[in-house]
Amino acid sequence: MGKDLAGAEKKKETMAVMSLQENPIQQLQVKFKEAETGFKSWLSKQKLPVEAAVVTAMGGVQGAFIGGLMGTLSPEMPQTGVDPQAMASLQQTQALVGGPLVQARNFAAITGVNAGIACVMKRIRGKEDLESAVVAAFGSGVAYSLVSVGLQGQPMNAITTAAGFSLFQGVFFKLGERFSKPSVEDPYYTRARSMLLKLGLEKYEKNFKKGLLADPTLPLLTDSALKDVSIPPGPRLLILDHIQRDPELKGKRGSRG
Repeated sequence: MGKDLAGAEKKKETMAVMSLQENPIQQLQVKFKEAETGFKSWLSKQKLPVEAAVVTAMGGVQGAFIGGLMGTLSPEMPQTGVDPQAMASLQQTQALVGGPLVQARNFAAITGVNAGIACVMKRIRGKEDLESAVVAAFGSGVAYSLVSVGLQGQPMNAITTAAGFSLFQGVFFKLGERFSKPSVEDPYYTRARSMLLKLGLEKYEKNFKKGLLADPTLPLLTDSALKDVSIPPGPRLLILDHIQRDPELKGKRGSRG
């Protein structure tokens, strides 16, 4: 009877692992997160000009895509049945906003410059704060003014636009601080968090913290220890298999034994 129960439990765990490993969507998510983590790690090791250039380019591409999409989805201006004064106002607005290419250009300038300056400020200051956000917004405001209206009315127009950008960014930053509690990464769970992220099991980080399974305990983890913190059989097997395959963790487990 005991052997039958053990065999059934083992079969259940194996099926759970196979289900996790054969899920193409989950595998794709894990691969994407691994690639994203690896890219961020590589980027953080580059010199400041290289990092700033890459971040600016990526921000510009994202902004261009968003701007082009917004310009494409914008409703067309009605041609008949509209008051002449209203039509003139709409024409002025459309000329200012522009079509997909114009909006793509404008958004690319805003997001690219903002991301680049924010990257530089973070590298220099070592943190993301109100001052950095305001400086980045001021730079993106200047960039938007230059690409949207050119040199006409400069530099006063650029300064006015940039000041408006900075004001809105500062207000939104303070509202964000007020209504959202920033998450502080616990340094005692850095290795565990990275492992769970690679396995696509990041939702179980709270289980690790609940059971005080900090980084020094990883080489000592057993199936029963993971079961005690309410981690299901499939994820338990994936975690233990990862530890067994990790040379550093495996070495520490062997030396303790």
